[in-house]
Amino acid sequence: MVKKFIHIDMDAFFVSVEIRDNPALANKAVAVGGKSDRRGVLSTCNYIARQFGVHSAMATSIALQKCPQLIVVPGRMDVYKQISVQIRAIFEKYTQLIEPLSLDEAFLDVTDCKLCNGSATLIAEQIRQEIFEELNLTASAGIAPNKFLAKIASDENKPNGQCVITPEQVAAFIEKMPLNKIPGVGKVTFEKLKANGLEFGRDVIARDKSELMHKFGKLGVSLWDKCQGIDNREVVTSRVRKSVGVERTFAQDIHSKEELSDYMIGNLIPELKKRSELYLKTREISKLGVKVKFKDFHQTTKEFKYHSFDESVFNELLNDALIRGEGKAVRLLGVHIGLCDEPDEHHQFELAI
Repeated sequence: MVKKFIHIDMDAFFVSVEIRDNPALANKAVAVGGKSDRRGVLSTCNYIARQFGVHSAMATSIALQKCPQLIVVPGRMDVYKQISVQIRAIFEKYTQLIEPLSLDEAFLDVTDCKLCNGSATLIAEQIRQEIFEELNLTASAGIAPNKFLAKIASDENKPNGQCVITPEQVAAFIEKMPLNKIPGVGKVTFEKLKANGLEFGRDVIARDKSELMHKFGKLGVSLWDKCQGIDNREVVTSRVRKSVGVERTFAQDIHSKEELSDYMIGNLIPELKKRSELYLKTREISKLGVKVKFKDFHQTTKEFKYHSFDESVFNELLNDALIRGEGKAVRLLGVHIGLCDEPDEHHQFELAI
C-alpha cells in the first residue's frame, strides 16, 4: 500500500501570532525574541524581515544592522503552546497518527483516513482552511508518499500554500532537487558535496552507493537512499526526551572564569535541577554538559558521562570549554543533563508497588 504523509508547517508561527494579536504590526518587518539591549537571539521573523537577510537564531544586534526598522517583540510561549494544542485538535479530526516536530510543525499519516474521499491533497487543504478559520493563522503543507519528501514539499510554496508529490512524480522531483533541500544537509555539507560534483538529486542517482558510502560514510548512504525515493520511516506518535538544559545570554560579555562559575552554580544549575525534577522521577542522568558561546559567536559544548548533579564536574567541563575559547569573552553560558533512554528499573519497581 502506498502511504500518504502530510507535513504541516505553520508560516512564521510565533511572529504571525504576534501580528494577529497586534494588527499595528501588519506589513512591517517583525521578529520575536531577542532583547531590547540587542544582546538576545531571534526565535523567528516574518517574511518581510527575511527579505533583508534576517533569519531565526540570528543575534538581535546583527538583525538590526541588516534591517534597522525591524520591530523585535518578546515571545509569549504560553500563548504559542495553547495555540499548538488547538492546532493538534484540528489534526485529530483526520488521524491519530501525528508526529509533532515542534509547536508549529508535524507529520500526519492519513493513509487510512476516509474523509475527503481519502484524498491527502484535499485533507491538507481542509486542515489549512480550518486553521485559518479557527485561529486566523496560515499554514503550508507538503503531501508525499514518504516523510522526507513531504517535509521538502511543505517548503515549496510557502507561505500559505501546499505542494503535492504523487508516487508517479517522485523520480522527476528528486532528479532536479537541490541536495540542500534535504533536512540535515546544511551550508557546509552542501559546499562539500558540490565540490565533489554533487548538487542535485540526479548527481547522486548517477553514482554507485558503495562509492558514496566510501567517500561520505553514513551521509553518503542516506543521500543515496533518499535520492532513490527510499524513506521507510513511520510516523512516531510519542518521543522520549533525551536531555534537559538551561542557558542564558549575558547583558555584557564575561571574561572572568570565576564569575562564570559563580553564575553557573548559583543560577543555572539550580534552574536545571528544577526543570529536571519531573523527568528524574522515572529516569536517570546519563551525562552532564556545558555549552559556551563566545563573543565572536563561535560555540563549544563539553560533556561527561556522569549519573548525578555534581558542581565540580560542571566546573571541569566549563574550564575545558573556556580553554577552547583561547581567552575570548563569553556571551552565553548553558548547562544540561542527558537522560537515560529507558526509565530506571528501580524507579519502575517502586512505582509498581
